[in-house]
Amino acid sequence: MLLPILIFCFHFKIWPHKDISMSCETFFRVLRHLLFGVAIVGSIAALFFMYFTPTFTFNTSSPDESTIATDQVKNVLPTKNDKILITVLIWLWPFGQAFNLSPCSSLFNIEGCFLTADRNFYNKSDGVVIHHRDIRSDLSNLPMLQRPPFQKWIWMNLESPTHSSKLPGIEKLFNLTINYRQDADIAVPYGSIVPAEDDENFVLPKKDKLICWIVSNWNPNHVRVKYFNELTKHVQVHSYGQAFGSRISDQDFLPTISSCKFYLSFENSIHRDYITEKLYNPLSVGTVPVVLGPPRPNYERFIQGDAFIHTDDFKLPKELADYLLLLDKNQEMYLRYFDWRHYFKVKKAIFWAEHTCKACEYLRQHKEYKTFNDLDKWYWG
Repeated sequence: MLLPILIFCFHFKIWPHKDISMSCETFFRVLRHLLFGVAIVGSIAALFFMYFTPTFTFNTSSPDESTIATDQVKNVLPTKNDKILITVLIWLWPFGQAFNLSPCSSLFNIEGCFLTADRNFYNKSDGVVIHHRDIRSDLSNLPMLQRPPFQKWIWMNLESPTHSSKLPGIEKLFNLTINYRQDADIAVPYGSIVPAEDDENFVLPKKDKLICWIVSNWNPNHVRVKYFNELTKHVQVHSYGQAFGSRISDQDFLPTISSCKFYLSFENSIHRDYITEKLYNPLSVGTVPVVLGPPRPNYERFIQGDAFIHTDDFKLPKELADYLLLLDKNQEMYLRYFDWRHYFKVKKAIFWAEHTCKACEYLRQHKEYKTFNDLDKWYWG
């Protein structure tokens, strides 16, 4: 304490004096003025910080978390008119195929959806979509974290039961289902018939072939292969695909179908509501589909009955062949299969964006608790 006083006295040349008491008196007078000045400055500083506090915060999240959030949310945040933001996590890309995660509003008029494949959003996701065909047999690639109480796991599968393995342990695992079946929680058929626009004018494409079939999955034990083999004994079918040594490129796929009067829309297995793009592709390009699949009444839930020909309408493949040859010679009868095109058109499903966007829409409308405890019985039973 004495040292600072000595330095102060020396600095102001008030030491030594003949009268030490005079020196100290001068020192304390100066010190009082100094302390008074410090008090004034301190008061001004306190008032400044009280009324002009800087607005800054410290970022406690790691750089990675901040980057992930920014990259994922941009361009998919809801508009100002949206009330609820629903987060849907795609846990497994279907067949490893990534797809656009921001089409819900622009393509399907479904607002307020945040679709992501970033698993860091797991605990914040309202729904987790899991594609059945990508689940490992030991279930080791399913989420291992505890499921938040508000979260729904959604089983997605667009393949038929014949081509979908039954996996032990998943029968009571999911809350909701996405499937082509009409009784699924979130039903997404392969296509639909919708009203045509007023200015649409259907023109039948030029035809230079009678019957065509493009097939990739060839199995001699399939019902469709056996029917095809019998049908070709009575009428020519232009066949394409690996089994016939004549592959069709993606660019030539629809034009080839369009060039035929009839197309064999034969499903690889027969199940309720399992009506795939094999029906909607020829319908969309002006070709009459000859279907083999579920019974006719099942088809007529999706498409007008006079827009297609069903193999069940004939006792034998020969009778079908005779009918197709008759239509080939009678243009008036043939054109009747396109009467529906004056009022309707084909809308094909957009894989896989439409499925996840509809899942978002469902989650927005259904907040109640729900579980699905009989997946095996419902789908494979």
